[in-house]
This record gives sequence, structure tokens and C-alpha cells, in this order.
Amino acid sequence: MRMLISFLFLLVTTLPAQQPAAVERKLESLLLMPEPKAMRGAYSITLPNSQQTVFTCYRESTAAVSGVEPYSVEAFTKLGLSVESFAARAKAAADKRILQIRPELIRGDDGRIAYAVYRGDSPLYAALLIAPSLPKIFTELFGPEIWVATPDRHSLYVFPAKPELLNDFAADLAERYASDAFAASCEIFSLKAGAEPRVVASFAGQE
Repeated sequence: MRMLISFLFLLVTTLPAQQPAAVERKLESLLLMPEPKAMRGAYSITLPNSQQTVFTCYRESTAAVSGVEPYSVEAFTKLGLSVESFAARAKAAADKRILQIRPELIRGDDGRIAYAVYRGDSPLYAALLIAPSLPKIFTELFGPEIWVATPDRHSLYVFPAKPELLNDFAADLAERYASDAFAASCEIFSLKAGAEPRVVASFAGQE
């Protein structure tokens, strides 16, 4: 019996520890994605002064090549929401996501921070544009108003509200917009705390 107990003890202590199962992230079902106006559908809205961009109700999908897909009529009906209610919830969801992400701060030739960018492999970065907290995050750095651009789904650029600075990047933004199969918007949005995003310019035709 003593030998059996010793064997069992040795077996337990030499077995590899079982690793906890990885927690699978829940797919985001509340996405308001910016996309070219030509893509407008039944579940799209337009923001003030926007002539070339719509914001469409999307959800993450492992079956979609791009990782996200617009809602079908059947799927959206099951939600029991109006487009306006969906948009309100999508803004709250975007707020939660943006507070978990650190932007990359880019310095100019003078050593000062010139602009910031959120970017990565995820197709959800463009949807951060509608996060109400976005202008508040950069108030100390860029002031009460910021200008943002999202030429593709994988990036969101944040600039101080200075036309001369933005002109330096217009051609690059236009190239990113034109060359990406999943372009987002060719417009520049002004963001202020407590206000809806408003289009102030476009970099279309700047290549």
C-alpha cells in the first residue's frame, strides 16, 4: 500500500499542470462603420455636412472575409432596434473599446507630438470615430477640438484642428483610401465633446 501511495504521489507531481482554457472574446454586434456613400443601405445614417460617407450598422463575423459584415434585413429585425437606437448603443460600445486601447503618438521634426493614430489588424478601428470619449482623450494634447480621419477600417488618425498640418498628410490619406479594398471615409471629421461629429474637409482627389 505504501508503495502504491508513493507511486500516485509521484505521478501527480510530475504531470504537467493543466492550463486554464483561453477565454474567447465575444464578437462585437454593435458597430457603426463609416464607408463610402455608394455603399449606403437600409441601415445607414449620414452625419452633418457629410457628402461622401455613410455610417452603416455592422457586426463582427468570423465568416466574413473582412471580419465584419453589414446586417441583413432578417438579422437586424431580430434585434428589435431602430437604426437610431442601434447607433446610440454602438457609440457606447465604441467608448468601451477606445478606453482599452492606447494610441500611437507621432512626433514632428520639432520633437512635439504632431498627431496620434489608432491602428492594427482589427477591422474595428474605423468604428472608434463615433466614440463620445474620443475628443476628451485628446483635450490636453490637442485642445477642445480634434480632426479625425479613417481612410480604411484598420486605422483612425487624430490631428489637432489645424488645416496647414492636415494638408501635409492629405495625399497619404487619399492613397490609403483609394488603395484599400475596404475603404472607410475620404472625409475629415471635427470632434468636440458633447457634439456630433461634423465633416470639415475631404482629402478625395489629393493623390
